[in-house]
Amino acid sequence: MTSPTESELPSIFRCPISFEIMENPVTIATGITYDLQSIEKWLFTYKKTTCPATMQPLHNFDLIPNHTLKNLILSWRTQSLLSKPKPSLSSSFSSKHLELTSILATMDSSPFKVNSLKKLRSFAADNPLVFLSSNGVEALCRILKQSNTDFSDEFAPFRACEEALGVLKNLPFDNHDASIGLLSKPDSVNPMLTILQRGSAEARLDAITILKRISKANPSITSQFHQDIDVFKSLLDLLSDEVSAKLSTSSLDLLLQAVATSKANRLKAIEAGAVCVLIELLPDEAGRQRRDKTLLLLKRLCECAEGRLAFADHRMGIAAVASKIGRDHDLGTKLGVKVLWLVCSFLPRKEVVEGMMACGAVKKLFGLIHVDGQSSTKEKALSMVRMHNDAWRQNPCFPIELRAVRY
Repeated sequence: MTSPTESELPSIFRCPISFEIMENPVTIATGITYDLQSIEKWLFTYKKTTCPATMQPLHNFDLIPNHTLKNLILSWRTQSLLSKPKPSLSSSFSSKHLELTSILATMDSSPFKVNSLKKLRSFAADNPLVFLSSNGVEALCRILKQSNTDFSDEFAPFRACEEALGVLKNLPFDNHDASIGLLSKPDSVNPMLTILQRGSAEARLDAITILKRISKANPSITSQFHQDIDVFKSLLDLLSDEVSAKLSTSSLDLLLQAVATSKANRLKAIEAGAVCVLIELLPDEAGRQRRDKTLLLLKRLCECAEGRLAFADHRMGIAAVASKIGRDHDLGTKLGVKVLWLVCSFLPRKEVVEGMMACGAVKKLFGLIHVDGQSSTKEKALSMVRMHNDAWRQNPCFPIELRAVRY
């Protein structure tokens, strides 16, 4: 079999804007799929309001991940890598296997493993499939397990664990069931959580990246986070990090995965102060994608009574969310309205109702009601207006132009 070449790349895998193979394919309202980076630049940097391929006007700017196409591209790339012509099994795979075996033997026999792990990082970057098929991940998991027992006594095992994560992050283990199984064991996960809390900035990012990838294949990994509140405290500290945007964004992604399906994780995140952190971050979230993820996490936490109480107790909560609500029904507006609806419906305290009037949220709700068409966002806005209409109309701040409008 000949290996797929660039010229044989299926046209559907190319972004219509950059003509490069898509890394993160997303579909827009017209049904056309683009690479995320290219379409974001088109829409949000160049402020375009049309589909690049068809030039049709866009009535919403939702970017829906195309998981099917992404998996097809991943399969094509794997086939391309596996089917590249090899000189011979003995001169290629076997020689690399022997080289790896030698590095692993040296590492296992030495109490100072960092130097060997640095060699492994270089080897794995050049020979990922050899590494995966020659028990390389198993050797790294032994390092993690050993480090987990020695963390409290010595610095060397801690550094070895950081280096092991540096090797792992570059390996394509996502579809390698044996590797996922090894990395999902507590002896592997617990050291990653320790590094997440105490490691260097680079090692913390490596730990989060690996945990995100493992949990996509095995969601039970993040469902156990609630057993240690310090995991959430560390993620929230990193989320607030003003030095590394990448570390902050990765922490937000892992938090979203952790609370997606686990109520226990939501409660532990709330206990760790997540609601307050998110509210205080919202005013500074200028990027659309980052803003939407922050609101999504806040919405998931407000689906719990404890989350709604923490939100209502924060004097800036309503104003922070209301500031992200616009007249169009983009994702940020939808999520912001959903948060306010959850709090207004299940915790309609006087300060909540009055706070919505004071920060301009009420006027925005009336504006959403008058947008053409039907949507769940419009229905929730109308529900809140009907629920608190009498109280708001008695407020001297109620807009004069709305007094004649009845619902």
